[in-house]
Amino acid sequence: MDFIELLKVIFQGVVEGITEWLPISSTGHMLLVDEFMTMNMTQEFKDLFFVVIQFGAILAVILIFWKQLWPLKLEKLKYSESRSLTVDRGIISMWGKVIVGCLPAAVLGFLFDDVITEYLYSPYVIAAMLIIYGAAFIAIEIYNKKREPRINSIAEITYQSVIIIGIFQALAMIPGTSRSGATIVGALLIGISRTTAAEYTFFLAVPTMLGASAFKLLKYFVKTGFGFSAAELISLAVGMAVAFVVSVFVIKFLMSYIKKHDFKVFGWYRIALGAVILCLMPLIAH
Repeated sequence: MDFIELLKVIFQGVVEGITEWLPISSTGHMLLVDEFMTMNMTQEFKDLFFVVIQFGAILAVILIFWKQLWPLKLEKLKYSESRSLTVDRGIISMWGKVIVGCLPAAVLGFLFDDVITEYLYSPYVIAAMLIIYGAAFIAIEIYNKKREPRINSIAEITYQSVIIIGIFQALAMIPGTSRSGATIVGALLIGISRTTAAEYTFFLAVPTMLGASAFKLLKYFVKTGFGFSAAELISLAVGMAVAFVVSVFVIKFLMSYIKKHDFKVFGWYRIALGAVILCLMPLIAH
């Protein structure tokens, strides 16, 4: 792998780390970057790369929220120096809601992944989804100014609400939608607070993206045979590492930001970017 290609991979890792957690579409941004700064990869490996480097971003969630994700705890016994292994039932309950929330995307992804990859990985589709969900963020935030959130913790989220959020997450298979953006829109619509919506979105990403990465790897190996070239392995390792480091900072920023601000700025950004893409694409085509 030459130095220029390595820089392209690093840049895509930075883009993934930023856009995976901000509700502005990571896959959409990576595809757009590749339109202007094309990486020298086979199309099959590139499709895999765009999904699997998200694993680095997932590791950042696990690092930051480890205490809220791992149910086994060592607790000190009263009147003793001994410790006892206990299971946090609240975390087990949270994982139940996360798994149920993943089901719609898992089913639809299995059925329609090839169709979506072949027909919807287009700059025009990305632009349309950026604009549509950008407008949705602005409209929902204006509507929410007149009401208080009904749900302020993951423990309060019902399984009915989880299924609704899961359906919204499934819509994010269309590039330009944003997995975090779609789930946050769904959560805000049913009265979940911004902070709780963001946290649940982070937790939902863990099994969703692990499953998506494993599914893409399996399909890639079936199509091309087992194994990667040295350049491909370096691309995946560097992309994931960069995405991990950047994600740590972005997640902390977002959780701090939404305590004082709403999501409208991301809505306006999406609309502006979508409009720019629509204006530029005829020029690129010629």
